[in-house]
Amino acid sequence: MSRRIGTPPGEPLREGKYARVERERRFLMAGPPPASAVTASRRITDRYLPGTRLRVRRVESLDSGDCEFKLTQKVPTGRPGHVQGLITNTYLSAAEYDLLASLPGEVLSKTRLGVPPLGIDVFDPPLHGLVLAEAEFTTDEAAQSFLPPQAAIAEVTDDARFTGSSLVQAHRHDLLAWLAEYGIKLQETE
Repeated sequence: MSRRIGTPPGEPLREGKYARVERERRFLMAGPPPASAVTASRRITDRYLPGTRLRVRRVESLDSGDCEFKLTQKVPTGRPGHVQGLITNTYLSAAEYDLLASLPGEVLSKTRLGVPPLGIDVFDPPLHGLVLAEAEFTTDEAAQSFLPPQAAIAEVTDDARFTGSSLVQAHRHDLLAWLAEYGIKLQETE
């Protein structure tokens, strides 16, 4: 039985029949990794459906050209830490994806570079210049003991501005201001 959002913060979050606990840590990076370190490259296009906790995702492997389509629901915990909340994924056919992708929504596009154990996201305009690394974990212990990558500028796990649902609504001037708080300066028109 999963914990309902809004119950006491001390109560543990439990996986349900379909949802799993999402554990991740996020880091701002100064730039993308060297090409020699990348083991896989994927093009990700997310459409966030307004007024919901739903996201429709298209993932294209830049290595093979294969595509994967998902409908995702994320229910955040609303508290700091590596436990982000509950996540449920449903895999879709191309036709199901096309139908759901035709709904109104805000689009966020990026290239995800695999540099195990990290996924490093390099964002498209208007968020170009933003490079975020994330690591996912199956246990709390693994998340807590993880050492940040050496190239990390700052950990932003607890900064909700650097979540997809926030970034999809961000404007270029927002991003520039947020990054400046962490000592990263990008050009206005970069």
